[in-house]
Amino acid sequence: MAIKSFQRYEKKFMLTEAQYNLLIPILSKYMNPDKFCKHGKNYSIYNIYYDTKDSHIIRHSINKPYYKEKLRLRSYTIPSNPTDIVFLELKKKINGIVNKRRATLTLEEAYNFLDHGIRPKTNDYINNQVLNEIEYHLENNSVYPTVYISYSRKAFFAKDDNDFRITFDSDILTRRDNLKLELGSFGNNLLKQNHYLMEVKILGAIPVWFTKVLSDLEIYNTHFSKYGNEYMNYCLSKIYDNRRKNIC
Repeated sequence: MAIKSFQRYEKKFMLTEAQYNLLIPILSKYMNPDKFCKHGKNYSIYNIYYDTKDSHIIRHSINKPYYKEKLRLRSYTIPSNPTDIVFLELKKKINGIVNKRRATLTLEEAYNFLDHGIRPKTNDYINNQVLNEIEYHLENNSVYPTVYISYSRKAFFAKDDNDFRITFDSDILTRRDNLKLELGSFGNNLLKQNHYLMEVKILGAIPVWFTKVLSDLEIYNTHFSKYGNEYMNYCLSKIYDNRRKNIC
């Protein structure tokens, strides 16, 4: 079992297809494709977010508090066996700084931990520390699988700074049933047609060249949380359904 820790700032931007097509060739001058984007192709990310029955975690998050955290189970392929590798992540945001703690487990270990409280065994000190954090989250929040979110991603790293990363997410599909990674990717599209969610991830300041590109292409910073937007859409759909029932 392996573990990684990430800490950075994240800025988000919504792009039209026209802006995306103009931006990608420019990035090739300053950035290299992620090692997982082989031959220029995107890679896929599959997630299940865990929340309380009353959606306390996401409701707290969208109020933009000083501190917030989310628990999700992630994979980069659709699992087909209990021994397939997945990642259990606790993503924290403190005053705008994102810290992601990740443990690598088998699918079976992850489900046993999340659904039955059976903690994976490891002798590694750091692994145990991360599992302690996740276990504390589980003990203090009665969470359940709530939302499935998958998307296609293209990613780049700056040639002179590996800490400067840009990702483009598209085909963001969400659902609130069939909440198992092994069931595959399907659901409602979260983005408008021919739009891309760009995330800029960096430890320090955004490079001057990139700031100029954003200005030239009229690309502006926005606030967009995949789970947050899914939740707001879900609430609107419930309101709409209730109104229809009252009318009928």
